[in-house]
Amino acid sequence: MNKAIGKFTVTGGSEQIVLEVPRELKLTRVSGTQRFEGAIQGGGSVEWVFGYRPDRSAVFTGLQRIEGSIDGRSGNLVLESTGEHDGKSSKGRWRIVTGSGTGELVGIEGEGGFDASGGPEATYELDYSLG
Repeated sequence: MNKAIGKFTVTGGSEQIVLEVPRELKLTRVSGTQRFEGAIQGGGSVEWVFGYRPDRSAVFTGLQRIEGSIDGRSGNLVLESTGEHDGKSSKGRWRIVTGSGTGELVGIEGEGGFDASGGPEATYELDYSLG
């Protein structure tokens, strides 16, 4: 098993309300772009659905695509992304979608996560193997 460690910077994004009912879970659709540094080099895009609780904390789930390289191996992959937002920071988990690797990343499997303590930068770790 290999471990990819680094950071990503959020470079853009938008959020649209899907459903809002007073005193209930508010659903939003969040789109974003990132720039990866460290073991992962390249760009990323993500589509999440957020469910905000009345206290402004939230849960989220979505898919994140990375285009670039991991430890010098070029290709693309898709991550299933889930996590929690406490109103200021977010912590998420990743699982590589089976069969999503391209180029030198064909057959990649693994999981990891990220920690976004507020602001545009986040750290990540991804444990992976190539089939």
